[in-house]
Amino acid sequence: MLHDFMPGTEEQLASGMTTGYIGFDPTASSLHIGNLATIMLLVHLQRAGHKPIALVGGATGMIGDPSGKSAERNLLDEATLQANLAGIRKQLEKFLDFNCGNNAAEIVNNYDWFKDFSFLGFLREVGKHLTVNYMMAKDSVKKRISADEEGNRAEGLSFTEFSYQLIQGYDFYHLYKNKNVRLQMGASDQWGNITTGTELIRRIDDGKAFALVGKLVTKSDGTKFGKSEGGNVWLDPAYTSPYKFYQFWLNLSDEEAEKLIKVYTLLPQDEIARLTEEHKQAPHLRVLQKALAKDVTIRVHSEEDYKSAVDASEILFGKGDLETLKGLKEDVLLSVFEGVPQIEVSKSNYVGAATVSDLLSDVTEGKIFESKGEAKRMIKNGGVSINRQKIQGTEEPVNYELLQEKYLVVQKGKKNYFLISVN
Repeated sequence: MLHDFMPGTEEQLASGMTTGYIGFDPTASSLHIGNLATIMLLVHLQRAGHKPIALVGGATGMIGDPSGKSAERNLLDEATLQANLAGIRKQLEKFLDFNCGNNAAEIVNNYDWFKDFSFLGFLREVGKHLTVNYMMAKDSVKKRISADEEGNRAEGLSFTEFSYQLIQGYDFYHLYKNKNVRLQMGASDQWGNITTGTELIRRIDDGKAFALVGKLVTKSDGTKFGKSEGGNVWLDPAYTSPYKFYQFWLNLSDEEAEKLIKVYTLLPQDEIARLTEEHKQAPHLRVLQKALAKDVTIRVHSEEDYKSAVDASEILFGKGDLETLKGLKEDVLLSVFEGVPQIEVSKSNYVGAATVSDLLSDVTEGKIFESKGEAKRMIKNGGVSINRQKIQGTEEPVNYELLQEKYLVVQKGKKNYFLISVN
């Protein structure tokens, strides 16, 4: 996990309980798995007996951090920010202990100390301590104002974003003065912003503070980790269902799983070594991916959500029975069959279907079988199931139990699925 830290950081941590913080950007009402890597730094800090603080950037979220960005982001209004802050607080409480005495976690919002800070006051008290040369030397600034290797003109940087590092630096200074914070952590792309804070503390107060950053978690192609084909993988089940969340980890490459099980879980080193060796003996069993997916899904969601995701995952591989299907909540059922053809059938047409052959051909308007004859042939050959139960005869009456009182899962052959929705 560790990427870099300032000289003296180890000595500071060894000297006694140290208060450290990480900032989170409230651009959405949920954090995603990219953020979870830095949350794990706070988790380890607290487990080692230190005090973690999560700073939710109500003020800085109104501006936007240029680090790793190629263009300026849209600014959020205050009502949206407040809703986002509430969602993030709820998620952080799953990972950090807020009731354990001296090293109990805290959440702070930098809007609280910036809301009454005037622009002129900020320039007088903070801005005069750092030179423009110092601020221009940061990678996050240089990348936005310098032409690329092909000579293409840079996107540019507004004064608003340019000032971000100064504002984040002041966060560190404020927490240093008011919360005895001596350490700021984050992903490696935050190194420039974090060290601006340590420099402000040195220049304003002649104080000592430290920086520690974890490796920026990236995918095998070098892009930021935390996104799937459908966008970010969120911690909020309203944005990414527990089933999809579980699937994301399950589908990691062997190389990614071996790396990320060390970042995202609290499994001991000897167990990770054992799982890695077991995985190498039989990679097709996906031992590492399953262990990682289980650990993270339970901690982010719940044991029940994990079991439901496993059951749901088994269904597309021909496992599970009617009871398994009945046990799936509607959102999970729809997630599992998201990519399969969904056919809407009116209640009257469904009730009016005389036989299963009629249902699978005429009522579904040829979307499963083009003709009644084709449906009958495949049923006779034992190739059709409804809700995991094999259809026994072509004239079987239509009296199947509707899943969630409205769905039928039709399987044609080994791999062709259809979801009938009765409305």
